[in-house]
Amino acid sequence: MAGLLGGGHCVGMCGGVVTAFSLQLPAGRRWHYHLGFNLGRILGYVLIGILVGGLGSLPVLLSLQGIKSILFIAANLLLILLGAYMAGWSVLILHLEKAGRPLWGKIQPFMRLYLPVKRWLDTLIVGALWGWLPCGLVYTASLNALASASPLHGGLIMLAFGLGTLPNLLLMSAFIEPLRALLRRPYLRYFFGGSLILLGSFRIAQYLY
Repeated sequence: MAGLLGGGHCVGMCGGVVTAFSLQLPAGRRWHYHLGFNLGRILGYVLIGILVGGLGSLPVLLSLQGIKSILFIAANLLLILLGAYMAGWSVLILHLEKAGRPLWGKIQPFMRLYLPVKRWLDTLIVGALWGWLPCGLVYTASLNALASASPLHGGLIMLAFGLGTLPNLLLMSAFIEPLRALLRRPYLRYFFGGSLILLGSFRIAQYLY
């Protein structure tokens, strides 16, 4: 749900990336390249989920009382902040996203080695590296994966998140400008932003009560 409802944020964060990829693709039919990018991106998310889920399963973290509860609540507070940003009510999430820029700066040079794309297999590599782009939605899902304290569950959480983002990213590949214009309409921003706020609030309330 978070991945699907976060489409407006995806357009803002990934719209430029999708456009850049599209301009560098070989001539002809391009759908299989876009599918490759997104398959690689989802696999990148799954890898993140496995890593952070494994980190959460370390005995030193499991021994800390209430750590899973704190992580779960933090993940849903991020979801609320993201909803507030999408609705145009707060930009705090943008400051939090800056935390991932140093790591992204180290990953980008590797991604450039495979651009422009010449082979379909290159799209998988570029997509997997793209999955590490600093993003509030990814942070939210990753905190849930960390709170799962399981590499398997962490990977599955990130797989579900990646599949949720897939419709928006595929639509972006073909209709980036119309989609961007559509999602700028206030009533849609309020709907999607408010939905994320309600989802995060409901999950916190459900967990606490």
